[in-house]
Amino acid sequence: MQSLVPQHVKSGDAEIVYRVLGEGPSVILLHPFPANHEFWLPVAEALGARYRMILPDLRGHGDSGVGEGPATMEKHAADIARVMDDAGITRASLIGVSIGGYALFEFWRRHRGRVAALGLCNTKAPADSAEARNGRLQAANDALERGTEPFFQSMIPRLLGKTTRETRPDLVEGALRMMRKMSPEDVAQVQRGMAERLDSVDTLKTINVSTLLVTGDEDILTGVNEAELMRQHISGSQLRVIAKAGHYSPWEQPEEVGKLLRQFLERG
Repeated sequence: MQSLVPQHVKSGDAEIVYRVLGEGPSVILLHPFPANHEFWLPVAEALGARYRMILPDLRGHGDSGVGEGPATMEKHAADIARVMDDAGITRASLIGVSIGGYALFEFWRRHRGRVAALGLCNTKAPADSAEARNGRLQAANDALERGTEPFFQSMIPRLLGKTTRETRPDLVEGALRMMRKMSPEDVAQVQRGMAERLDSVDTLKTINVSTLLVTGDEDILTGVNEAELMRQHISGSQLRVIAKAGHYSPWEQPEEVGKLLRQFLERG
């Protein structure tokens, strides 16, 4: 995979780092927690011949700073806007996985004029339940008290599908490598930010750009039910299910996801 030159931009109280690959219409790819821009590289390299792929490290992930306090969706949305400004992008297609999708709901509420099309992958619109919120806050405290490795190891069976875990040890190790770039403070503040996120179900009804919904048939965190809820609320949206993939479907099946995204972007 290519090693891309990092670009640095100040956004609020954090430095956000992003990479650029390819030439053409701009497409912004937002990775899931607790990964970074490398998550998208296999897909981006396939699309870079036709598109200018923008790959940020979200606040608190990879090389980007976390800033002070929880990494809220409002902060992530502001960071995306700063990256677009820095890269000279007025309007783009934006594609996000998991937390990347959560950030895109907030970005849509604040900057919908900058959105040409949306890809929502392995994500969900409802806010956390009280139980899920408490779980995030406990995980944040545990990371600060015990370090991150137990948390990362516990996440692998939740993030990667059974097929990937059994047949692709390289993808398991690659996922762990991305995770290990996060410090205990990064994990804690990103988890706290996700716990605070707003419910976005009503927001779905306002989305009026071309929208692709993607999930994995082995995704136990969001899966087909959450994708179907989004499909029912976003007029004209398309839902595609990736076989033999979990919550990290673009990482697990990059050829299949890349093909879907290319078809989606070509249709405009």
